[in-house]
Amino acid sequence: MSTSAEQETPRTAPRSTRPPVGDFDAGVPSFEASGGDWADITESAVAAAALGEERIVVNMGPQHPSTHGVLRLMLEIDGETVTEARCGIGYLHTGIEKNMEYRTWTQGVTFCTRMDYLAPIFQETAYCLAVEKLLGITADVPERASVIRVLMMELNRVASHLVCLGTGGNEMGATTVMTIGFTAREEILRIFEAVTGLRMNNAYVRPGGVSTDVPPDLVEQVRSTLPTVRSYLSQLGDLMLANPIFKGRLVGVGHLSLAGCMALGVTGPVLRSTGLPYDVRKSDPYCGYETYDFDVPTADGADCYDRVVLRLEECYQSLKIVEQCLERLEASAGQPVMVGDRKIAWPAQLAVGSDGQGNSLDHIKEIMGTSMEALIHHFKLVTEGFRVPVGQAWQTIEHPRGEMGVHLVSDGGTRPYRAHFRDPSFNNLQAVAAMCEGGQVADVVVAVASLDPVLGGVDR
Repeated sequence: MSTSAEQETPRTAPRSTRPPVGDFDAGVPSFEASGGDWADITESAVAAAALGEERIVVNMGPQHPSTHGVLRLMLEIDGETVTEARCGIGYLHTGIEKNMEYRTWTQGVTFCTRMDYLAPIFQETAYCLAVEKLLGITADVPERASVIRVLMMELNRVASHLVCLGTGGNEMGATTVMTIGFTAREEILRIFEAVTGLRMNNAYVRPGGVSTDVPPDLVEQVRSTLPTVRSYLSQLGDLMLANPIFKGRLVGVGHLSLAGCMALGVTGPVLRSTGLPYDVRKSDPYCGYETYDFDVPTADGADCYDRVVLRLEECYQSLKIVEQCLERLEASAGQPVMVGDRKIAWPAQLAVGSDGQGNSLDHIKEIMGTSMEALIHHFKLVTEGFRVPVGQAWQTIEHPRGEMGVHLVSDGGTRPYRAHFRDPSFNNLQAVAAMCEGGQVADVVVAVASLDPVLGGVDR
């Protein structure tokens, strides 16, 4: 943060001479943090005569480690009290939504998986569910593919919450919380790597199903990993929930009521910390979530501490769903994981081998040596993509940070006419001012951590 300042010109001066950081409250004289010796400024005769009170505007970020990425917070402070807080976003803008208009429907998965890089499976699934609505094949997606999607999403939910808890603890000085959280996350990322070949940005969920079946020993691998993850979650609970220092920093901090959440469109653990059990998996089920047994935990404190408790409890509920998925995977062994229509199922016949992931050798041998028609079809499907009927679709899912929505528009071609994502981090960041103003500067870090924003999803 900057600590030096220079005197602002009178408020009657032309706008061009005023501080670029913000016209916060008209009529209130202010200092802008930009340079100079503070003693020289405050001792000047002009400052003594013109300023009736002192106001400082400082930047937290975009390089600040407590801003969960390249987020800029513009804080107006009076001593240690935050009198106004504003978010500055756009530093991580990648043009993902626009780029998707220039790629095939299947290639769009490789873009949206990179938005919220801590929860890639959720963007992939939401996008593919919307594409399947447009294609009219929602009921044709194999059950085993839906089970795999649920398994991957719930493991991803736990991994995402572990990063939230770990980084939040580290920002308050509890380094052990971070090391335990990230160590537990590694256990889950190993499973992702075994299934998809990648730890992050997996591009595993595809329109019509998933790109390849899970390895034969995955069920046993996950079952052996779950006790380890539960042990780490228990350690995190012991370190945080009864810790008087931890509670002193979080209890009563960053309060946001149910009315505030409803007005700002805030969802996820922040909304459920107000006592409202809203979860898309229950209110508008997808991927067969209505057939799974799990609870939606809530709290009524509406503060940062309750959001930590809820995320821990949601991890346990996700592991409960994972166990049910493993039983269904065992019962559906050998069943397909992609729709039967080969005009949609791309890439087809994938296999994971010693040299990585690609088309199986048998499939390559067939299309290259015995069937010219299969080779032509493969070439056109990969290069041009499949066509999607004219129309638009809206799909929501329960993301680790709240409700995620996908709006897709098709003009009948092989590429989206329009793709737009309602990312929960973007909406939740609106609550920064309501949660931080009137509190201490140190509480800003805690409040932002409780929102758990990921700026890749915010900026897109």
